[in-house]
Amino acid sequence: MNGLWTAGAILLAGLAVVITLWRTSRTRNDFLTHEQRITFETLHTAWSAAPPLRAGLVPDAAKKSAKHLRTLLGTPALALTDETEVVAWEGEGEHHAADAMDLAREVFATGRTRAFDITCGSPDCPVHSAVLAPLTVEGRVVGVLAAYSREPSAGLVRATNEVARWASGQLELAELDRSRTRLVEAEVRALRAQISPHFIYNSLSAIASYVRTDPEKARTLLLDFADFTRYSFRRAGDFTTLSEELKSIDQYLALERARFGERLKVTLQIAPEVLPVTVPFLCLQPLVENAVRHGMEGKVGPGHITIQAADAGEEAHITIEDDGIGMDPEALRRTLAGQVGETAGIGLGNIDERLRRCYGDDYGLVVETAEGLGTKISVRVPKYQAGVHA
Repeated sequence: MNGLWTAGAILLAGLAVVITLWRTSRTRNDFLTHEQRITFETLHTAWSAAPPLRAGLVPDAAKKSAKHLRTLLGTPALALTDETEVVAWEGEGEHHAADAMDLAREVFATGRTRAFDITCGSPDCPVHSAVLAPLTVEGRVVGVLAAYSREPSAGLVRATNEVARWASGQLELAELDRSRTRLVEAEVRALRAQISPHFIYNSLSAIASYVRTDPEKARTLLLDFADFTRYSFRRAGDFTTLSEELKSIDQYLALERARFGERLKVTLQIAPEVLPVTVPFLCLQPLVENAVRHGMEGKVGPGHITIQAADAGEEAHITIEDDGIGMDPEALRRTLAGQVGETAGIGLGNIDERLRRCYGDDYGLVVETAEGLGTKISVRVPKYQAGVHA
């Protein structure tokens, strides 16, 4: 499936380049040959059909893609079905839509492309035959592409079959996108569930220790604890602002400082310009939690954690560094590859995956570490990214 996603991405990128070159040629008034123009127009039509197909066989998206698919096949009418109904009809002869599912059932049953004669009492109707091809995702027929014409031909059968195969690839990519999204969402829930029972117990114990000696501090810590847990378990949105994420981190560190006292040293260097930047929800707090754990547990003496967020032109650069026990680089590599199930591993792997999914492969985590030498994690995020907003 990953190979399919990569191949699809390469195909779409290639189509984008071809279309850009075509548009550039047109603006320069360069004359293309007839064959080249047909090629470019075909690729442009396929490119236009791809985004709605990636939304799946839902009515609004299917209607948009059906228009372009009919242009590809050059037929008077075209229909798309899911497993239960016709989700889009494009072109003439729409009165035949009611019978489309009866024809589609045989395709669902056999998984093969079929041609049918259509009887119509209207003399002006251009629909007298239909070629129906299966739309498959992971070997299962999920829909049917039906091309309607005046008369059947072997060429239309082959063309319909090939267009259906291409459309199936786009639907598989759509399913892959949804699967990746479900996986990331499940891992975000796992991150929320990973709020350590020991952290909760230790935080409440620290708060209780101040109830008699310093009631005002106990009250402040209790509010920090309430706000931190409320933020961590919030339901709305996949993104937040860097300001909100850092606020939650500050509350977390206040609770940990109440526990460790002077042993925990924290340095914050935050550029005000990056505070409004949008970041994936819970992309930094688990990194700070890891820094506290690796910076304090198993270490004699104080631990120092440095959190920096710098303005770097079109990007925000964030680093979280501790001087703790560090990590084995090979174990870290397996962690980022999702090959281990440790608490830190789920956190790091999930954050790396979500950053790459949002911003591209150039924006994953960069981790510098060695056993006994501390850990430094660097994160880069664009200040502005289409489709990414809190």
